[in-house]
Amino acid sequence: MASLDVHQIPVLRDNYVYLARDPATGACAVIDPAVAEPVLDTLDRLGWRLTHILNTHHHHDHTGGNLELKRATGCTIVGNAADAERIPGIDVRVGEGDTVALGDRTARVIEVSGHTIGHIAYWFEDDETLFCGDTLFALGCGRLFEGSPAQMWTSLGKLRALPDATRVYCAHEYTEVNAAFALTVEPDNPELQDRARTISALRAAGRPTVPSTMGEERATNPFLRADIEDLQQAAGLAGRDAVSTFAEIRRRKDIF
Repeated sequence: MASLDVHQIPVLRDNYVYLARDPATGACAVIDPAVAEPVLDTLDRLGWRLTHILNTHHHHDHTGGNLELKRATGCTIVGNAADAERIPGIDVRVGEGDTVALGDRTARVIEVSGHTIGHIAYWFEDDETLFCGDTLFALGCGRLFEGSPAQMWTSLGKLRALPDATRVYCAHEYTEVNAAFALTVEPDNPELQDRARTISALRAAGRPTVPSTMGEERATNPFLRADIEDLQQAAGLAGRDAVSTFAEIRRRKDIF
């Protein structure tokens, strides 16, 4: 079976919108369409037909194109049932453990509240592909606009448990700043040092740093490492529990 086709569309200042297409059937989803026009232009250029919108959360820079795309294509909009009132044009309401069929491909819904209440991620297990919105970033995580540190730590733990090879498609190009911050938390992590150099080279060349892999994130992302003794010691947080360590790292990032 051919794997999922993923096409990355940079929009606004630093957002990524993704098209995910099942090559066997032609079914095609857009994940978190901030705006419609670049999506429609890309679909036309690729010759793809939009069948679904998969929303991870309600923020306008993830749902702003929903209604225009639905008018233009008749696509089906999928979002969290618990947040349905804030997802424009929602048709299909899903929750933890539900599956979404995209042609012959299947995504499992993972509830990952923290950045917002009602945030979800879509994991295409057979394709080793995760669309995680603003919960997990390359070397970062989303601000806690609605949830608590405990909620976000639990959510990140669900994603951290996915296989190393999982490709992590987050929704923003924040990685270079995230790397600079991560080095203030764990400066002697050699894998993080190497990754930061690679990221700087990619950005200098005008290339995206996304997707990353879950293996890379597990080894270098401070927000996934709050229960790791080496990180706690490096950050001056030895003896803290994971949630309080995570909360302090998030607080530092908020003022970085």
